[in-house]
Amino acid sequence: MERDLEQEGVSGYAEGVPAVGIIANPAAGKDIRRLVAHASTFDNLEKVNIVRRVLLGLAAVGVDRVLCMPDAFDIVGRARHKLRCAPLTEPLSFEISNTDRDSTCAAAMLRERGVGCIVTLGGDGTNRAVAKASRTVPLVAISTGTNNVFPRVLEGTIAGLAAGAVASGQLDLSAVTRPTLCLEILRDGLPVDLALVDVAVCEERFVGSRAVWEPAAIRQVVSTSARADVIGLSSIGGCLPGVVVRPDEGLAVELGSGGTRVLAPLAPGLVRAVDVAAYRRLQVGEVVDVGATRGVLALDGERELPLRAGERIQIRLTESGPRLVDVGGALRQAVEHGILVPEEEAWISHTSS
Repeated sequence: MERDLEQEGVSGYAEGVPAVGIIANPAAGKDIRRLVAHASTFDNLEKVNIVRRVLLGLAAVGVDRVLCMPDAFDIVGRARHKLRCAPLTEPLSFEISNTDRDSTCAAAMLRERGVGCIVTLGGDGTNRAVAKASRTVPLVAISTGTNNVFPRVLEGTIAGLAAGAVASGQLDLSAVTRPTLCLEILRDGLPVDLALVDVAVCEERFVGSRAVWEPAAIRQVVSTSARADVIGLSSIGGCLPGVVVRPDEGLAVELGSGGTRVLAPLAPGLVRAVDVAAYRRLQVGEVVDVGATRGVLALDGERELPLRAGERIQIRLTESGPRLVDVGGALRQAVEHGILVPEEEAWISHTSS
């Protein structure tokens, strides 16, 4: 059921000049999977190049104010340097921790400041951190991480044009943004964390290097999708013969012998044989009990939550994920509304009709 966007404050448009937020994670795309697999590296200079094109796309549709997450490399500041026609950029004011908390803090502040759209640069982990605080602010998610199921590979210019059009307040957001599924982690019935793509129950007792890429110690995987054409643990379900999961469903998989063996791309260039003992489709609102009493939960491919004896841990499929912009749909509507027509030509068109 479609939610009431106006009632939830999804628009978030500020009075006057539309503002757009940028969260560019300098740590995205640099984890241990560069060493144990064959993942590409998005260095910070390439992120600067992408953000520069985002800024130019925003400027082209009239956005002249950008609020951004601060970082030690100053990605957005470097991107803005020597650009004459780019929007003014304002770093948010908070103490940098160089952890995922920076992305969550920035998302909360951008929401409070009333931006009309947030552009993210990162992978599933970065967008998970943003989703903890962005609520209904629309996201344009550019893939620069390791596992990139949630964000898309987008050209920065196109991302900027779409984000600016969304922030303008002229588009029908119910048509050009969509709610996404997510997985809530419940501890003794109370939500304590979330994942956008998958949750894995790992037998290791320690967080360690965080990234998960080997199936030997994994006992359960719960995912918001099951696709063979993505990288990561959610691909396991997608590789099961005959299993078709609808966009409004999730999948719970138990690993172990006695079922089906599949080949799954668990990390870039890393394909492993995985034994699946059982699986079941999940409807929104359904809960999966975590059978292990020791180990670690990996959220979107990274070990995060140690399991403790005596706690009841569950995973619930919900529709409370962030709102993701349909970039193609946003630009098609922008064309219909004349947002991509230069001001002088738009005036001539209107006066001659």
